[in-house]
Amino acid sequence: MHKFANPTQFMRIANAIYPWAAGLSMILFLIGVPIALVSSPADYQQGETVRILYLHVPAAVMMQMIYYGMAAGSAAYLIWRHPMANLVAKASAPMGAIFTALCLICGMLWGQPMWGTFWVWDARLTSTLIQFFIYLGYIALADAFEDPERGDRAAAILALVGVVNVPIIKFSVNWWNTLHQPASLSLTKSSMTGDMLLPLFLMMGAFGTFYIAVLVLRLRAELLSAKIRNARLSQVAVSEATAAAE
Repeated sequence: MHKFANPTQFMRIANAIYPWAAGLSMILFLIGVPIALVSSPADYQQGETVRILYLHVPAAVMMQMIYYGMAAGSAAYLIWRHPMANLVAKASAPMGAIFTALCLICGMLWGQPMWGTFWVWDARLTSTLIQFFIYLGYIALADAFEDPERGDRAAAILALVGVVNVPIIKFSVNWWNTLHQPASLSLTKSSMTGDMLLPLFLMMGAFGTFYIAVLVLRLRAELLSAKIRNARLSQVAVSEATAAAE
C-alpha cells in the first residue's frame, strides 16, 4: 500500500483508469437513461413515479460507498500518514455530498405523490439528512485551518466518527417502524422484476464509473493546488530569508 503514497505512481494508475471509466460511464448513461425513463414498465402501484428510483437508489448507494471509502482513507491517513489516501478522501467528499443531496431531492419528489408530503422525520430520511451534514462538516473542517495538516487531521477524525451513521441509514428500516419502505433489493433476494432491474443496474454502473472518472479529475486538481501552495510557501520563505540577510 505504501508504494501508492507516491503521487506520481498513484496518478499513473489513476490516469490509465480515467479514459475507461469516463467512456464506460458515458455508454452506460446513454443506454440506461432511455431505458429507465422511457421503455421500462410503470409500477402497478406507483405508476410512472417509480422511475425516480433509477436516480434515487444509485445516488443512495454511491452516498454510502463513497463515505466508506472516505473513512478507510481517513484511517490510513491517521494511522500510516498515507498522503494519497487522505487526498482521495478529500476529493471524494464533495461528490458524496452531491449524491446525498440528489438522494434527498429524489426521495422528496417521490414522497409527495406516495406519502402526500415532501418530508417526514422518518428514521431513514433523518439519518440521510445527518449524512449530508457530515459531508458538509468534513469539507468545512478540511479548509478551516491555516495549517492544512491540522485541517486534514480534524476532517479525518470526523470521517471516522461519522461512519457509524452509514449502517444506521442502511438498517433503519429494519430496526425501527419507519414510513420508508424496506429495501427492494439485497444480495439474496429482490422484489423487482428483471425489466426493472436492468435499468437500475445500468444506472448504478453509470453513477459508479462517473464517480471514478470525476475522482481522477479532482485528484489532478488537488495535486496541482498543493504544488501551487508549496511554490508560494517556498517563495515566501526565500523572500523572508533575503530580507533577513539584508
